[in-house]
Amino acid sequence: MDLQISIAPDVATEIGGWLAYLGAEKRMSPKTLEAYQRDVGQFLAFMADHLGGRPSLKQLAKLSPSDIRAFMAARRSSGAGNRSLMRVLAGTRSFARFLERNGKGKVGALAAVRTPKLPKTLPKPLAASAAKQMTETDLRAGEAREAWVLARDAAVLALLYGSGLRISEALSLKRRDVAAATDALTVVGKGNKTRMVPVLPQVTRLIADYLAICPYALPPDGALFVGAKGGPLSPRIVQLAMARLRGALGLPDSATPHALRHSFATHLLARGGDLRAIQELLGHASLSTTQIYTAVDAERLLDVYASTHPRA
Repeated sequence: MDLQISIAPDVATEIGGWLAYLGAEKRMSPKTLEAYQRDVGQFLAFMADHLGGRPSLKQLAKLSPSDIRAFMAARRSSGAGNRSLMRVLAGTRSFARFLERNGKGKVGALAAVRTPKLPKTLPKPLAASAAKQMTETDLRAGEAREAWVLARDAAVLALLYGSGLRISEALSLKRRDVAAATDALTVVGKGNKTRMVPVLPQVTRLIADYLAICPYALPPDGALFVGAKGGPLSPRIVQLAMARLRGALGLPDSATPHALRHSFATHLLARGGDLRAIQELLGHASLSTTQIYTAVDAERLLDVYASTHPRA
């Protein structure tokens, strides 16, 4: 898109500075910068038509919430969904913040308009049998990987399902955290909040199996789970391990490491677990976040009904 067609020279100059800032200071990729430029270009092209001329910095500062809503309505009429609108507004607001920081005016109308909401999607837990199989190293026996790597991956995935951990929480564990642990661990979650989580005997055994054959010395203050070269294990490696297991078991793409945490909560609820207790185990700040699992369980029950009831 040729920005000179849609906007005044002073705005074009600031866009150049904004993109340079995002690339140098924020280290955004060329593709991300291209997307930001395209989104802001769409906004400014609409405003040029809407205002009857190329908008200058002064004109942008005078925009009203109704102007922003007119843009959103036009995008919706062209088929844009909420996610697309969110992205365009995010890029445009980023540019507006850049202008304000550099004393080039404040586009207050952008902040006065609510961002479109995305519909909440229900978590997709695994079946209990599939979740249990994630820790079976035999499924990956054909891979050209060392035994300790397979044992490590099994231990990490077992923690995600057996204790309901996030990947970041499992990979932030130190060697000392499991040294004295028997049936519980202290983990650091979002906002540096600590919580106690249960550790099943099966999970403890898998961690012990990994530690017994890990070729690296693991100091007490060092990472519990390490990569092939002895450094902290990357979340990407866990995701790839899960992808291989997903392929071996014929599971959908939704079977991610985080799905094991969803499975932990859903399976507890299905067996009569108390919602507030599950909230504490997951480290959710609000019960409303945990309540989404009641919808998951209700959906599962309806599926069972539809597939088994003779009149369904």
